[in-house]
Amino acid sequence: MDVTRVIIVAVGGQGNLLASSVLGEAALLAGMPMQMSEIHGMAQRGGVVESALIFGEARSTIISDGEADLLVGFEPAETLRAVQKCNADSVVITNLAPLMPFTVNIGKGVYPDLAQLQDLIRKKTARLIAFNAAKLANEAGNPLAVNMVLLGALTQVDILPFSVDNVKEAMGRKTKQQFLESNLKAFDLGFRAAEQAG
Repeated sequence: MDVTRVIIVAVGGQGNLLASSVLGEAALLAGMPMQMSEIHGMAQRGGVVESALIFGEARSTIISDGEADLLVGFEPAETLRAVQKCNADSVVITNLAPLMPFTVNIGKGVYPDLAQLQDLIRKKTARLIAFNAAKLANEAGNPLAVNMVLLGALTQVDILPFSVDNVKEAMGRKTKQQFLESNLKAFDLGFRAAEQAG
């Protein structure tokens, strides 16, 4: 059985851990072995959160530099920071709506130019799917559903060893019922955005 390695990076509070939990549940529903590890930043909100998910038979939850098959970034600068985990065959999905770090907000830092950021990622990887996931989450009626938009995009690229139905059933099990309708709408919008990205 092939092993698929996925890195998800975000800023605290963006829902990375919930998205990872949904993917883990989808793998269980599909009968796919998986392992997951997480790295949490210093701050509960605002610090970096990174999840490593390995689908298939693997001996370690560590994804070394150059090993990721898929990188999903909830925040563009964090996507760029994690691109060393990718290789020339990797697929990268990133949200293009930045969350400015404190240092930028107080004038002590400069946020990367989004066009240059995308060029750098494209030069290192096989494919980049980049769009404003925050805008699509708002369209779905739930500004906090950026994670579900990106789950939709991730599912559309058809790298993971389970189906759309597995992911949607996992969403029903892992997300709060009062948000399920907007989460499913956000998922569908992300799926279509990735489809249109070609």
